[in-house]
Amino acid sequence: MSTKRKIEVFSAGCPVCTETVEMINHIACPSCEVSILDMNKPEVAEKARSLGIRSVPAVVIDGKLANCCSGRGPDEATLRAAGLGRPI
Repeated sequence: MSTKRKIEVFSAGCPVCTETVEMINHIACPSCEVSILDMNKPEVAEKARSLGIRSVPAVVIDGKLANCCSGRGPDEATLRAAGLGRPI
């Protein structure tokens, strides 16, 4: 059994990502092992895709995408409903 909780923060280095990293580091406890993963690296982006990450920042705790980070990101139906692809 692991004695550490694995926290992975998927970040692109933007100000919002940096803010999230700071928040995670602030609230992490001694049994939290925090890793910051750079989405600019192809292997990290692939791992993010496999976890269902569609936008950053995103937080994965013990291998599971946190509820606050799921279901976001652009999707075609929403963009089309907003007018994308439709002449004015």
